[in-house]
Amino acid sequence: MSVDVATEQEQTWMARAIELATANVDTGGGPFGAVIVRDGQVVATGANRVTPDLDPTAHAEVVAIRNACRELGTFSLAGCVLVTSCEPCPMCLASAMWARVDRVLFAADRDDAAAAGFDDRAFYDAMVDPAKNPTAVVRIEIHNRNEAFDAWRNKADRVDY
Repeated sequence: MSVDVATEQEQTWMARAIELATANVDTGGGPFGAVIVRDGQVVATGANRVTPDLDPTAHAEVVAIRNACRELGTFSLAGCVLVTSCEPCPMCLASAMWARVDRVLFAADRDDAAAAGFDDRAFYDAMVDPAKNPTAVVRIEIHNRNEAFDAWRNKADRVDY
């Protein structure tokens, strides 16, 4: 991870992400906000909706990615930048990677989040050392484990991603 001096435009985008995060606290959400930018324009925003929506995946970055995909009519955000008020947790970073976001910019880091009560260190640690994963992940042997993949490979009109 590198630390850069932001351009004036990046500062504006980040200010918007922080504004979303701060305003979200007043509406019952977590202190996280994000924007998706393409060609210098904000195409979508998101704020943390975990507690209001009772959805542990509704982090600001994921909400912004979902909104941007709907707005742009695509599941690929190649050519986009994710600007987020705080360093993405492993789930959000993986979501940005799956969305093919070109770049992620953040302001507060994981230590700042931990100091505010959002300590994701166990999840970061699990990405480095799977033995530290707090959730058991076990493969079950079953004869038709590749049935869905076979159907996918044989589907002539599939949309690859």
